[in-house]
Amino acid sequence: MSKIFGSPTTAASTPSAKPAESAASAPPTQASASQQPVDVEAVLTDLASKNQHQLNWRTSIVDLMKLLNLDSSLNARRELAQELQYTGDMNDSASMNIWLHKRVMQKLAENGGRVPDELKS
Repeated sequence: MSKIFGSPTTAASTPSAKPAESAASAPPTQASASQQPVDVEAVLTDLASKNQHQLNWRTSIVDLMKLLNLDSSLNARRELAQELQYTGDMNDSASMNIWLHKRVMQKLAENGGRVPDELKS
């Protein structure tokens, strides 16, 4: 998610788990609460333009995960589907993938991202 939403403290912090833990458990500050929503489409389009592969992230959960340098294997997608409470047949990977892509886009929107309607449905 940090590739999409960014991490304002990434450049200033050292690679230590303690600051990240305290930042994650701290309540949002006035500055973070008033931040503008992230334009998810613009961020992903920018990432895709810098990627050496032609990735169809707008419709493919596999390509979206690859764009974000996430494990896009079937096992990883099944695990993600379980986390997001997928109730369909996990052996029908095509249907699961379509559902996953829509659900991930919805989750991005729920968590502060501005996602075009056509990517959420």
